[in-house]
Amino acid sequence: MPTTHTTSDDRSVVRSLLRLWPYVRPVRARLFTAAVIAIIASCLSLVIPLVLKWLVDGPVADRDTSGVWLGALYVLLLGIAEAVLFGFRRWMVARPLAGVEAEMRADLFRHLQRLPVAFHDRWPSGQLLSRGTTDLMLVRMFLAFPLTFLLVNGVTILAGAVILLAQDWALGLILLVPAAPLMVLLSLFEKRFSSAARTAQDQVGDLTTVVEESVLGIRVIKGFGRHRTQAAAFRALAERLRGTELLKARLLAGIWAVIMAAPELAIGAALVLGTFQVSDGALSAGTLVAFLSIALALRWPIESIGFLLAMSQEAATATDRFFEVLDAQEEHEEPEVRAKPEAEAIEEPEVPGTRAGERGAQAGATTARPAGGLVFDAVEFRYPDADPASPPALERIDLQVRPGETMALVGATGSGKTTLTALVPRLYEVTGGRITLDGRDIAAMPRDELRRLVSMAFEEPTLFSASVAENVLMGTGGEAGDEQLRRALEVAQADFVDALPQGVHTEVGEQGLSLSGGQRQRLALARAVVGEPRFLVLDDPLSALDVHTEALVEAALRRVLRDTTALVVAHRPSTVLLADRVALLSGGRITAVGTHHELLRDNAEYAWLMSGSHAEEHVR
Repeated sequence: MPTTHTTSDDRSVVRSLLRLWPYVRPVRARLFTAAVIAIIASCLSLVIPLVLKWLVDGPVADRDTSGVWLGALYVLLLGIAEAVLFGFRRWMVARPLAGVEAEMRADLFRHLQRLPVAFHDRWPSGQLLSRGTTDLMLVRMFLAFPLTFLLVNGVTILAGAVILLAQDWALGLILLVPAAPLMVLLSLFEKRFSSAARTAQDQVGDLTTVVEESVLGIRVIKGFGRHRTQAAAFRALAERLRGTELLKARLLAGIWAVIMAAPELAIGAALVLGTFQVSDGALSAGTLVAFLSIALALRWPIESIGFLLAMSQEAATATDRFFEVLDAQEEHEEPEVRAKPEAEAIEEPEVPGTRAGERGAQAGATTARPAGGLVFDAVEFRYPDADPASPPALERIDLQVRPGETMALVGATGSGKTTLTALVPRLYEVTGGRITLDGRDIAAMPRDELRRLVSMAFEEPTLFSASVAENVLMGTGGEAGDEQLRRALEVAQADFVDALPQGVHTEVGEQGLSLSGGQRQRLALARAVVGEPRFLVLDDPLSALDVHTEALVEAALRRVLRDTTALVVAHRPSTVLLADRVALLSGGRITAVGTHHELLRDNAEYAWLMSGSHAEEHVR
């Protein structure tokens, strides 16, 4: 997933922002009401100059003290009304827009949970975090301020221009002359700022990734003394972001300077011309005061255009980044397909290196058997981002784990063992062939049902910032009771939890780093077995355990494996001996199936893989 993006010429800020409409629609009435209130408040500022005109040409010229006080009271009341209306507008939009941001954040998180593992393999976590935090904050700020005030200021400028032309069309035209070149400059500014805004927000995502990785990997960084290297990498990214932010600041400063200078020059020219007209008697002093007051009242709506456009560009970029994730295709439920009946016999495939008599029947190599248990039928898998010309990660996998049987999966590093186990709960989708559970094609099963039937323990145990009990009971959706929890902990030999400060209610901290590797692995194993699953997939579940603990876990695990159909990735003979049969995976293919003793005797590759372990285990 590239972390930078080039803004295309045909990108439309309006189209991008219109995608927010489904979230804004429920609160549209309040936003519209708030906008009307803001327009009324802004237009009140244009009424004050008309009161001043009446005050100068009337009570001041006539030396009417009571009229002057009355005019001052009108101006005061108009100012108070404007302030109250703007405050009321702010109150009206604060709560609903906080709700819009919360809903968008919830949708993003929910969608991330439903996206396939292949998506998360491609995307840096920092990019996803920045979309759920910084980007959504920019969207909320746009809805709260620029969305309203682009409309409010536009109406105010239009109303002010009409009033100016009505007071004196010649002076009015002088003030409107800079409008055309300003529109051209704003168009150029919009294109350049849009590109800079996208680059900056992508760089924030890169920076977030580095921070997250450094925090999670702090033990590695300190252990190898790489803090200076990490600091240098962070500094380089921070400098890149600083440069982009400075570019944005230069662009904004330039357009703001032009927007502020042009009206000031026009007001100066109008003041000179108006003064001559007053001295000639062609214009009343009150009209000139009102004219200049209106022009000054329009300064903020005009000057804020650059600032509002910049915020709108950042919000449009944030919206694009938000929907980049939301548009990614979720794990979808395929149409129900007809699965083979359970009783239907299928032919067991010929597997190189497998002894015919071992394959479960006494009648030869192609004896029919029931299509129960876990069956891989001509399964092929290629990673989504792999070169189409490259060989698949898994090719023509034909394997059956019979009902109630434990199958060990053995192979060299990189042979595809973990990939094969990830296909069973559909963390990845097969690209060829099919996998069945008791005769049902898993592609036709709802994922919720599939993942209730299949439980996994991964090679790298992941724990969450929650209690021991919550982490373990995640294997049942939190529905199991204390008895099941205790049974699972006993199987995993996780009695160490009783020595924790609050026992099973102790918070284990982020990633469970407050525990040792073996403790984390035992809790992950307890999570896999707590729900008494029908199918169990274990990816080298005992690799971090010492010899004595491993022996205790194996003894308890044997009782669990008697009641389930299991596929166990194994590297050590002690783990292999938990299984009824062993499948050897080599080069993405199953090359031999048999018992541990048979393969040790008849298969050179298998014997070589097992040769790194204790000799006494080879002959047990």
